[in-house]
Amino acid sequence: MADTLPSVTDTLLDAGPAEPGMFGFSAPQTPAAAPAYRVLARKYRPQIFDDLIGQEAMVRTLANAFAVGRVHQAYIFTGVRGVGKTTTARILARAFNYEREDGTGGPTIDLAVPGRHCQAIIDGRHVDVIEMDAASHTGIDDIREIIESVRYQPAYARNKVYIIDEVHMLSKAAFNGLLKTLEEPPPHVKFLFATTEIRKVPITVLSRCQRFDLRRIDAGMLAEHLAKICRLEGVDAEPEALGIISRSAEGSVRDALSLLDQAIAHGAGKVDGETVRAMLGLADRGRVIDLFEHLMRGDVQSALAELGAQYKDGADPSVIVSDLAEYVHIVTRLKLVAEAAKDPSMTEVERVRGLGFAKDLPLRILTRAWQILLKGLAEVQAAPRPLAAAEMLLVRLAFAADLPTPDEAIRLLRDGGSIPAAPANALPPPPPSGGSRMLASGGGPSIQSFAPSPARPQFETHTNLAPASARMVAASEPKLVLRRLEDFVALAEERREIDLKIVLERHVRPVRFEMGTFEFAAMPTAAPDLANKIKKALDEWTGIRWAVAISQEEGGETLFERSQARQAEAERGIRSNPFVRSVLEKFPGAQIVNIQQKAAAAEAGEDETPYLDEPSESGYTDDDL
Repeated sequence: MADTLPSVTDTLLDAGPAEPGMFGFSAPQTPAAAPAYRVLARKYRPQIFDDLIGQEAMVRTLANAFAVGRVHQAYIFTGVRGVGKTTTARILARAFNYEREDGTGGPTIDLAVPGRHCQAIIDGRHVDVIEMDAASHTGIDDIREIIESVRYQPAYARNKVYIIDEVHMLSKAAFNGLLKTLEEPPPHVKFLFATTEIRKVPITVLSRCQRFDLRRIDAGMLAEHLAKICRLEGVDAEPEALGIISRSAEGSVRDALSLLDQAIAHGAGKVDGETVRAMLGLADRGRVIDLFEHLMRGDVQSALAELGAQYKDGADPSVIVSDLAEYVHIVTRLKLVAEAAKDPSMTEVERVRGLGFAKDLPLRILTRAWQILLKGLAEVQAAPRPLAAAEMLLVRLAFAADLPTPDEAIRLLRDGGSIPAAPANALPPPPPSGGSRMLASGGGPSIQSFAPSPARPQFETHTNLAPASARMVAASEPKLVLRRLEDFVALAEERREIDLKIVLERHVRPVRFEMGTFEFAAMPTAAPDLANKIKKALDEWTGIRWAVAISQEEGGETLFERSQARQAEAERGIRSNPFVRSVLEKFPGAQIVNIQQKAAAAEAGEDETPYLDEPSESGYTDDDL
């Protein structure tokens, strides 16, 4: 019986397709597939050369090359991530193979009207445009496949184009295997390379390619590009938020578009400054400026409180320090470059308050702040407790804002003042009624320098030579008159005979020196032919014959020993000066590393370093301590 009954499957097959409601159930409805979302970096990838931003020099060079028919067989594009290296290579592959639908046309960079091969190349499915990722195909076997295939003519297009991304990842053997083909490829083959590490590409490869360095995109230009995309996407975006994104991208268009994509999702279709800062873990720009103002006023308590509040709100201490350094750079540019205020990536708060800071803060304060923050940033990043390291950095910066430079300290001490031991108000005080925090231009005391100049090398020993007027001889005179050994040493220095100058200073003990005669005792370290070298130089430079002899007498001090003795005597005199002693007491650990003559003494041609018992204001500089 089982053999004669039809199966359920046979019954269904004979009955044809099931109708809705057959056998007591409804047929499932297949929903229409929603279009896949394309990220902004892919959706707005440039398709033609006119879409590239910030690479005008490269586009102009390629346009001229195509116009005159000087198209190279290999190009290499280098630059940081996301500036358009691979995109440029794909556009160039379209330019090589451009052909209209009717079969006319030739290589051109005018790609406004898509050709018959353009869409396939854009989609990465053209058989004659081969893309290879050198990061995953690094060996000689992969290059051998290319070498074998270049012999064959292209299947459809005019040229066979090989695009090798991250070419620096190829092995040494792979590079060597590519050299011959790269230098003499068939006329229908073009090579396009892209790399972020141009230094790792062998010079033998670079010499066979035309190189283009794609530069970082300016933050202002990048912000305008993001604003244009937001308008196309129908997204409401604040200029402040786009400025933050463009600065965070550090010149990379792809990074900027990825951050914009994330910000749109984070803000549910709206992009504002607060949302972007929360997304990136950044501190409020206005609060960073407040922190900067506290530090420049020397208000350590307010600065530490602001740092703690930003940390509680989720800001990373290292990011806060980095933002502070960036704002110091902004203020410095506003102080020195008038056009900097027109930067579109700069917010209105940064611009207005920055101009006020630039007017009130001296340049030396800003440069010292930059140095302290730049060095402290590495300390905060490496510290086991970043917040504590950031607090100590701010304390250092606030206290350093009130330290005078050596010349200012000398004036303070001379006038009976004292060196401040705690930070004072470096900037004008804030408005009393809680008004604007902008600084009053021209008001308040001037700012002192951050810190004493860094220690310089110890005293550089050299002899105190005769005055310049005694050493210089007019070109019209037939002879040079040398009255003492110092004149001979000065002449050797003027004639760039440095070896002879050093020998005369360190290895010669003078016994008698007068015009035409030089007698000396040689140090044990002197060369055996020293007398002959000295005589030859004297005869040639003065135009007369000299009698040069090595004496058996002990001779006097060498010029080097004499200089050392004068320096030691001058330092003893300086240290005994009550004024200098008070300076050394006010700055524990300070050292006298150099002693300079007063201008009057130098003009008088004095050999001895004068005793500075009453230094004038012009008698000291930053180099004196």
